[in-house]
Amino acid sequence: MDSFGGAVNNEKHLKMSTAITCSACAASCCQLEVLLMGDDDVPRYLTREDRWGGTVMRRLDDGWCAALDRETRLCTIYQRRPGVCRDYEMGVGDCLVEFVRL
Repeated sequence: MDSFGGAVNNEKHLKMSTAITCSACAASCCQLEVLLMGDDDVPRYLTREDRWGGTVMRRLDDGWCAALDRETRLCTIYQRRPGVCRDYEMGVGDCLVEFVRL
């Protein structure tokens, strides 16, 4: 089953997942809301408080993460990126969903 509850074509899924790399992607995951955790060391100017009082990565008016370089589509704080971003697995699961959606 995929994230939308539909059946997954395993051969098609395998071909798609092996074709997706961070360097070949348009930073699809950088439009998702990223909740920061206690160990995250993100510069404060790149964060904001959400409506529930949690700290999240700030997004600009275009919907993209404030830490994303708009020209290169690379993270400007890669060494200090949040744990959620570090754990986001390339080419599978939610990555595939976001890649296809955009």
